[in-house]
Amino acid sequence: MNNAITTNIVRFIALVLVQVLVLNHINFLGYINPYLYILFIILFPIKNNRMLFIFLAFLLGLTVDLFTDSGGVHAAASVTIAYIRPVVLKFSFGAIYEHQTIKFSNTDIGQRLTYFLIVTLVHHLLLFSLEIFNFSKIILILKKTLFSCIFTLILCILITVLFSRKTK
Repeated sequence: MNNAITTNIVRFIALVLVQVLVLNHINFLGYINPYLYILFIILFPIKNNRMLFIFLAFLLGLTVDLFTDSGGVHAAASVTIAYIRPVVLKFSFGAIYEHQTIKFSNTDIGQRLTYFLIVTLVHHLLLFSLEIFNFSKIILILKKTLFSCIFTLILCILITVLFSRKTK
């Protein structure tokens, strides 16, 4: 089996297990909860089949929904960020994305941070909007989005730094 396929299968399973067994039980201050599983969507190889990628994002969100009994909000948010990912990549990385030569380990930290931040913000805003689904609670939605986004972003950056391969 191809090494990239194996890596993505292991990443998918590991992130789902960490999310449902550990991170879903963290509810800091009542509304801060990290969603590390989106790292699968963020780090998925760019040159792969787009329909397969969107299907895998749906499967990822649906798996988290099944474990958390959340009615499809994770699946909707995951499919959305998978769908808009090419636009966010083009915005964050510019010409490097146009030539399909992005390697996250070789990119500028500012570009990587911009990419992670946009994807995480869109995911969390959609997730909490669908979860709460009440316009009168917009402040709660924004507060949960902001603080969970910061927590998720810190975890995503730490995980990518810890598990990145050192190339010289």
